Amino acid sequence: MSFTGKENHDITLAEATAWTANYRKYAPTNSTKAHFFGKDAIQAILDQDNCVGIRIYYAQDPEGKQQLIVVGADANENDLYEGRLAERSSPCPPACGGGSPLLLG
Repeated sequence: MSFTGKENHDITLAEATAWTANYRKYAPTNSTKAHFFGKDAIQAILDQDNCVGIRIYYAQDPEGKQQLIVVGADANENDLYEGRLAERSSPCPPACGGGSPLLLG
């Protein structure tokens, strides 16, 4: 199977709210609930030659905190690891904003 960049990743708000609530139910107290990446970082990855989407890796930093690594992927399902990578997200908490059903539902 190959990637096209047109894969359907739709999820309803009800489903997404249920899934995030399920995660919070089993996650340790004060665990990271989400990560924010700025538009420029994501766009720079997507703008690479042959990039049709992104892959996100679970990671752990030297302090033992959960992180995500974002890398572009090509149509042959290969990581574009020699190109732009992203991390240094803004984790929630503390950067959570407020009122989202994904956070509160």
